[in-house]
Amino acid sequence: MSKVVVISGASSGIGEATARVLAAAGHQVFLGARREDRLAALAAEIGGAYAPLDVTSRESFQSFVDAAVERYGRVDVLVNNAGVMPLSLLESLKVDEWDRMVDVNIRGVLNGIAAVLPRFADGGHVVNVASIGAHMVMPTAAVYCATKYAVWALSEGLRQERTDLRVTVISPGVTESELADTITEEYAASLMEDFRKLALPASAIGDAIAYAISQPAEVDVNEIVVRPVSQR
Repeated sequence: MSKVVVISGASSGIGEATARVLAAAGHQVFLGARREDRLAALAAEIGGAYAPLDVTSRESFQSFVDAAVERYGRVDVLVNNAGVMPLSLLESLKVDEWDRMVDVNIRGVLNGIAAVLPRFADGGHVVNVASIGAHMVMPTAAVYCATKYAVWALSEGLRQERTDLRVTVISPGVTESELADTITEEYAASLMEDFRKLALPASAIGDAIAYAISQPAEVDVNEIVVRPVSQR
């Protein structure tokens, strides 16, 4: 059955790949991000629609979801994908980058949930993109992992509170994306350069999201961890 899916962070990486996978499967996709030129090009290519979105703003997320409802008449699925990953050692005290991760990776997810819950007419499905970092911690990734642990906890809490709602956490391992482009610390960047040599194509995560969405209404896929075979 075709569903109306709103996707944050849809201008690149996992968000873009997910939009492509879901559109190819016959779903109606509504794309959100700050880079409207990329959204416009992607929407034209795959037959979707878009609106500008700043996930750190509750008002922006609400307007985004309202625009999707105006376009398609409803929203069935939220893919909370937007995220940033400026890794650094804690002792480097890059506190502005810490704040940015909290704002995008945690508040952004909460803003998405707040925007869609009143709009779900019959059940609904929230897909939150966390990370393998929700299950492990590495040097330079303490704050990033903390935000992804939070995404996991919020998802589990939401799942337990609502018996009419499907909630899925997708935890990617190393995946092709622009996340590493936000790293400003040389040491962290060098570690990530080696780590990312194993990266999966972003479409692998899109396929996992498509699988969760495609299950019968009574089936809730709670979590999927997707990583390269060679990643330990």
